[in-house]
Amino acid sequence: MRLKTKQINMTEGSIGGKTLRFALPLAATGILQQLFNAADIAVVGRFVGKNAMAAVGSNAPLVNLILSLFIGISIGANVVIASYTGQKNDKAVGRAVHTALTVAFISGVLLALICEALALPILRLMKIPDNVFDMSVLYFRVYLTGMPVILLYDFASAIFRSRGDTATPLICLTVSGAINVGLNLFFVLVVGMTVDGVALATVISNLISSALLIFFLAREQGAVHFTFKKLGVDKRIFIQMISIGIPAGIQGMVFSLSNLILQSAVNSLGENVMAGSSAAFNIEIFCYYVINAFGQACTTFIGQNYGARKPDRCRRVLKITLLQDLVFTVAIAVVILLSGKYLLHIFNSDPDVIAVGRVRLKYILTAEFINVIIEILSGYMRGFGFSFVPAVVCMAGICGVRLTWLYAVFMQHKSFGTLMMAYPVSWTVTALALCFAAVYVDRKKLRSFYNKEKS
Repeated sequence: MRLKTKQINMTEGSIGGKTLRFALPLAATGILQQLFNAADIAVVGRFVGKNAMAAVGSNAPLVNLILSLFIGISIGANVVIASYTGQKNDKAVGRAVHTALTVAFISGVLLALICEALALPILRLMKIPDNVFDMSVLYFRVYLTGMPVILLYDFASAIFRSRGDTATPLICLTVSGAINVGLNLFFVLVVGMTVDGVALATVISNLISSALLIFFLAREQGAVHFTFKKLGVDKRIFIQMISIGIPAGIQGMVFSLSNLILQSAVNSLGENVMAGSSAAFNIEIFCYYVINAFGQACTTFIGQNYGARKPDRCRRVLKITLLQDLVFTVAIAVVILLSGKYLLHIFNSDPDVIAVGRVRLKYILTAEFINVIIEILSGYMRGFGFSFVPAVVCMAGICGVRLTWLYAVFMQHKSFGTLMMAYPVSWTVTALALCFAAVYVDRKKLRSFYNKEKS
C-alpha cells in the first residue's frame, strides 16, 4: 500500500509538474548508476593503472550493445502496462508484469551463456591493444555472470515506471550502489583483485537492487502485485511487448553499435586516447540520462493517455517534455563543460589523458541539445506503440552517417577531434529525419483516432 502514494495520475490534471515528478527521479537513477559505474573506472584507474582503466572503459560500448535489445523490450513492457493501466484493465496488467519478469530472467541466462562462449572473438573484433586485451576479457566474463539480475532490474524498473513510480527504483539503486562502491574498494585494495574485482562488485550490487525491486512488487497490493506462482509468459502480451520493444531495442543497438565501431577507432589511437575517452564518456553520459529520462516520461505519459483515449493530451505531453528536456540538458551540459578538467582528474591525473577527455567533452556536450530532439520524438512515437519508424530512421541516420564518416573522413584525417565530429553530424541528420517521421506518425495515429471517434 505504501508504494501507491508514489504513483502518478498521468491521464488527469496538469502535465508539467507530473512529468517532472516522473523524469527527475529517473534521471537521478541514471546519473547515480553512472556514478557507481564511474567508481569502477576511478578505482582501477587510481589503484591499478591506466591499462586497467582502459580495459574497463573499452567494455562499455560492447556491454551497452548487448543490453540494448533487452532494454528496448523492457520499454515495450512499459508501454503495454501503461496502456492497460490507462484502460483500467488490472487483469491484463498483472499478466504483463509476470510475463515481463519471466522474459527478463530467461533472456538474461541465455544471453550470459552465449556471450561467455563468444567472448574472445567478440573482443578481438574491437582491436583492443595486447597489453589491455587480457584484462578486458577478464572484466567482460565476470560481468556477464550478472546478466540475469541486470535484466531483472531493468524490467522491474519498467514496471514501476509504467505506473509513474520512478522513486522506488532510485531508492533500490542508492542502496545497492553504495554497496558497489564499498565492494570495489574491498576487492581491489584488500583482496588484491584488479578488473575482476570491480566487475564482481557490479554483479553483486545488481543482484541486490533487483532483489529489492522484486520484494517491493511482492508487497504491492494492486494490479502489479508479484507472486512466484504466476510467473509465466502470456503469448498475446509477449507479442505486444516485443512488437514495440524489439524496434526500440534495435534503435538502442544502432546507437551502441555505432559507438562500438567508433570505440574500435578510438582503440587504434593508443592507450592515452582510450583512457581519456573512457573518462569523458563516464562524465558526459550524465547528460544522456537526463535526456533519456524525459524521453521515457514522454513514452509513458503518451501510453497511458492514448490508452485512456485522450489524444489532445498526448500532444501537450510532447511539447512539455521537449521543453523541459532542453532546459535541463543544456544546464547540466554547461556545468560539466565548465568543470570538465577537474572531473576528469578524478579518474586519472595524466595530463595527456585529461587533454583527450576535454576534447571529447567539447564535441559531445555542445551538441547534446540535438540528442534531446531524437529522444523525445522517438519516445513520442513509441508511446503510440509505433516503434518501427524511429528505429529505421536512427539506423540510417546514426549508424549510417557514423560509418560513412569513419571511413570517408576519419581514415583520411586520423585525429581524435575528427572522430568525435561523427557524433554531432549524425545527430543532426537523424533529428531532421525524425521530425518528418513524427509528423507522419502523429497524423496516422491521432487523425485516425479522431475519425473513429466521429464515426
